[in-house]
Amino acid sequence: MADMKIGVLGAAGRMGQALVRAIAAIEGCAIAGGTERKGSPAIGRDIGEVAGIGAVQKKIGGDPDVLFANSDAVLDFTAPAATPEHAALAAKGKTIHVIGTTGLDADQTKRIEAAARDTVIVFAPNFSVGVFLLTTLTEQVAGILGPDWDIEILEMHHNKKVDAPSGTALALGAAAARGREVELAKVSERGRDGITGARKSGNIGFASLRGGNVVGDHSVIFATENERLELTHRAAGREIYARGAVRAALWARGKPPGLYTMKDVLGF
Repeated sequence: MADMKIGVLGAAGRMGQALVRAIAAIEGCAIAGGTERKGSPAIGRDIGEVAGIGAVQKKIGGDPDVLFANSDAVLDFTAPAATPEHAALAAKGKTIHVIGTTGLDADQTKRIEAAARDTVIVFAPNFSVGVFLLTTLTEQVAGILGPDWDIEILEMHHNKKVDAPSGTALALGAAAARGREVELAKVSERGRDGITGARKSGNIGFASLRGGNVVGDHSVIFATENERLELTHRAAGREIYARGAVRAALWARGKPPGLYTMKDVLGF
């Protein structure tokens, strides 16, 4: 089978560069090209040179339409306003769309779900295998421990991250809620400040930290009288997300249209 041609949206960003390096390093893949926002100084530059792997004879462009038309799959870790538009392009050309964008609202998510009726979309807040296992364990532990155990989710990211809590933290909260057979929206507690009163029993709390160049730390804390259990994942580099995204693209080849997650990719 010919190498899978994989394109990267936002190719000059830190995550975009990591995705380009992963495509180049993983057998069975070929770099199809990449895009950047209009006006970016990266447009016209060789995508491999921008990613630090040397020239690959593919220039970064400014037109996502062209990238989708020339790719078997496109990796998208961009912005909530752009990703649904990209999903529509994927649906139009029947191109595999791998989405790691976080901070999407309900309407944006619905637009992605609609696009998945016509093409394969793999959508995950985090493409790390370790984070997937953390999410699975969180659901199991929440289901085992009783309501006298408080659940708190703590996440820390670099100082350039624009959304909070992180998409991964929200996915962990949703997993904990599933384990307890409750709706996260009804028990979510965020942003404590001032005189808040005692913690409400059964709530799932979130706390977000921002600083430095932290790639992503996530902890789920289960606390009760005289006892605390913590499940933690720390990412040391974006490469773990990039490898997972490329793995998802390769897995998606030949699959019927639909909206898939890392649970599907990993066979759980």
